[in-house]
Amino acid sequence: MHDPENWVAVFGKDRAQYKNVSLAINFPEAVTAVKEIVRTNNMVLVSAIGALLDGAKIPHMVLDQNMSVLEGSLGILPRRVLVAEEDVGRARRLLSEAGLAHELRPDGR
Repeated sequence: MHDPENWVAVFGKDRAQYKNVSLAINFPEAVTAVKEIVRTNNMVLVSAIGALLDGAKIPHMVLDQNMSVLEGSLGILPRRVLVAEEDVGRARRLLSEAGLAHELRPDGR
């Protein structure tokens, strides 16, 4: 498995990508470290969280959303919602105020 400390999000103009640090330095986009704030198998929850973050203009990315091809659409593999480190506090507050505090990953993860 990849060491998460060696991976960063690259937030471009219209999209975000998750890249290995050694690869990311070759791209002109702004590179920032990210933190996982939610991990869930519930795709409706992932969609709702995405809508909340979009509404608050907090850049985010969902990892593992296309893993259903490998798992057979069973929903076994959790999806992960990540935000830039500098937005973690805002994102956590937003989701807490929306009644989703119980879905947040513990601090420091």
